[in-house]
Amino acid sequence: MITRARIKWIKSLEMRKFRLLHNAFVAEGPKLVGELLPYSTPLYVAATQEWLTENSHLLSDLTEVDVVNQEELERVSLLRTPQSVLAVMPIREKKLDLATLQSQLVIALDGVQDPGNLGTILRIADWFGIHQILCSEGTADVYNPKCVQSCMGALARVEVHYCNLPDVLACIQMPVYGTFLDGTDIYGEALSAYGIIVMGNEGNGISKEVAKLVSHRLYIPNFPKGSFTTESLNVAIATGIVCAEFRRRMN
Repeated sequence: MITRARIKWIKSLEMRKFRLLHNAFVAEGPKLVGELLPYSTPLYVAATQEWLTENSHLLSDLTEVDVVNQEELERVSLLRTPQSVLAVMPIREKKLDLATLQSQLVIALDGVQDPGNLGTILRIADWFGIHQILCSEGTADVYNPKCVQSCMGALARVEVHYCNLPDVLACIQMPVYGTFLDGTDIYGEALSAYGIIVMGNEGNGISKEVAKLVSHRLYIPNFPKGSFTTESLNVAIATGIVCAEFRRRMN
């Protein structure tokens, strides 16, 4: 049985200030928790007996565990439809080493607000073998429950760094790419095997301060060119298209 104090603690982690205070976040569901367990030891797990019977060997002796039924899981879950297991995971400390970025393809997010978009971008990065994401200080929190659930375990393999994005871009000696409506057609532009891909805010795009540091302005053309279509692409979809084109050039 889960104590009231434990429920209060878990529920508090829905808010960023308490995630920072406790240095922890919530992950739910067998798929997501299963993805995270090989990389990090949970602080606490609430799970059904069935899940524990199959997965207890993956847990550390240091992990506190409560065996719960579906009703108890619903009381503590941050989801509408909880699934067999909830884990409180520690937030890993990450140090940004600019030197390690020099030979990599890196995504930089300039004010992406929707945690769902951020989670999807993490999955895209994971799929295309991009292991570092730079985020402006105004970008959504990667440990927001909506982001954690939508990234589907990519959080374990992709490092996310919050920083003063203009300052970092100004220090890095590598190509900086960004998407703009007045950019050059991405399918005709020369692309490097490494560099920084900047994606902007859902409504306002890349900020003026960051745009000044973009060395290659790209455009994803619609089809057929010049036809009347929707105004713009969702930032996560656009990120997927850009990353796919960069990786296609490497083959």
